[in-house]
Amino acid sequence: ATKAGRQVLARRRAKGRAKLSA
Repeated sequence: ATKAGRQVLARRRAKGRAKLSA
């Protein structure tokens, strides 16, 4: 919804991908 919310979700997704790839 909010721009800040999208940024937070993007960061969470990035962390999740990093953990899965690592």
